[in-house]
Amino acid sequence: MNTIRQYQLPLQKYTAMMELEERNERLFYKLLIDNVEELLPVVYTPTVGEACQKYGSIFKRPQGLYISLKEKGKVLDVLKNWPQKSIQVIVVTDGERILGLGDLGCQGMGIPVGKLSLYTALGGVRPSACLPVTIDVGTNNEQLLKDEFYIGLRQKRATGQEYSELLHEFMTAVKQNYGEKVLIQFEDFANHNAFDLLAKYGTTHLVFNDDIQGTAAVVLAGLISALKLLGGSLADHTFLFLGAGEAGTGIAELIALEMSRRSKTPLEETRKKIWLTDSKGLIVSSRKESLQHFKKPWAHEHEPVKGLLEVVKAIKPTVLIGTSGVGKTFTKEVIEAMASFNEKPLILALSNPTSQSECTAEEAYTWTKGKAIFASGSPFDPVEYEGKVFVPGQSNNAYIFPGLGLGLVISGAIRVHDDMLLAAAEALAGQIKEEYLAKGLIYPPLSNIRKISVQIAANVAAKAYELGLATRLPRPENLVKHAESCMYSPAYRYYR
Repeated sequence: MNTIRQYQLPLQKYTAMMELEERNERLFYKLLIDNVEELLPVVYTPTVGEACQKYGSIFKRPQGLYISLKEKGKVLDVLKNWPQKSIQVIVVTDGERILGLGDLGCQGMGIPVGKLSLYTALGGVRPSACLPVTIDVGTNNEQLLKDEFYIGLRQKRATGQEYSELLHEFMTAVKQNYGEKVLIQFEDFANHNAFDLLAKYGTTHLVFNDDIQGTAAVVLAGLISALKLLGGSLADHTFLFLGAGEAGTGIAELIALEMSRRSKTPLEETRKKIWLTDSKGLIVSSRKESLQHFKKPWAHEHEPVKGLLEVVKAIKPTVLIGTSGVGKTFTKEVIEAMASFNEKPLILALSNPTSQSECTAEEAYTWTKGKAIFASGSPFDPVEYEGKVFVPGQSNNAYIFPGLGLGLVISGAIRVHDDMLLAAAEALAGQIKEEYLAKGLIYPPLSNIRKISVQIAANVAAKAYELGLATRLPRPENLVKHAESCMYSPAYRYYR
């Protein structure tokens, strides 16, 4: 740790950590687990974003498995080349929408590698059971195509039939090679593909999209915790999203589902409490014809409104959620408007990395005169305002997906059901103590993350057994103890 702290630049720390993982895996995980709050931003967002942008020029040895268009028809053989045979979790990307940074092509490999190191460090999945995959179908990023250090295919992205055939071959090969219980997490695919893949394979494979479902579960957990500060139930609040892509619509759907379950009202009704805004303004029913299919359920009756400030004034939300991938969009006027009609406005600026955050913690607290409850996607330091210290929460997917993955693995689940996401969110919200809420924190400290992951895993596994989707039978009596006993721990073995 002393050596790593000597580096000034986050990217240098990232490189040092990746070299350590290559040289001494156990020590890498020991460091990451013991210093999770310090090292999480290094091995994952925001630093991993910069690493992906410069992946070609910092490339030393391949991590993970690359499957390119050239291997079409031979994907199963390529999978069989991977030295480890019993794989439990695969994280796969095609690099088309890396964080808020856009198309990074083959250089998106940093994301599956980083994600899986968190499955191990925070969720206790064995490192040898994790497989990072990048599917290289080209890139539309001109800068990368001209870059002499670019490591991928130098061609425009394949789309349509060619693309879907390669993905279908990959999905079939994974099931053939590793069986039905391998978890496939889709990561950083572009919107149109992400929804289609989830819909297409959700009924035949154990698949999960962290951008749509993981983000949703984390945000829902934060909202359930925030209710202890705001009062009332979810159905008493009005939600407004800036950004109607994967994250925005995914979160909105899970909130609506939880409201519907709690208040026994139909989903169509609970959706009406949630409004979404995209680049063209408020999503309303008069725009229905031109909307993409995943936005249609959110087109409610209202006259068209352009501009976020006008929308905020028209809808008067109690909760404002940013999932736009565009920085500085929660302006002073928008935040002040939120504070003008809410005692405690809840503001979530979720876009990553930090440069894309809709506003900073300091702006949220200062512009609302300390009234706001704030959380963000990337970490911000505590803020002092008029003598009071506010600690911004981080709505980090790392709270959910490692525990969810562990729960699916220990129960031998064969499908991911929405009820499992609700179970994960409720387990996370259940870990919030009064002392955290007093500081304005709606998420527990990341330092307790392994304990939290155990609770989430037990809750998810219980739901898998209840829904008849678990195959590890008989069901263990104590799922919490069982989850703990299954977790990888990076201790050196003692030999006599």
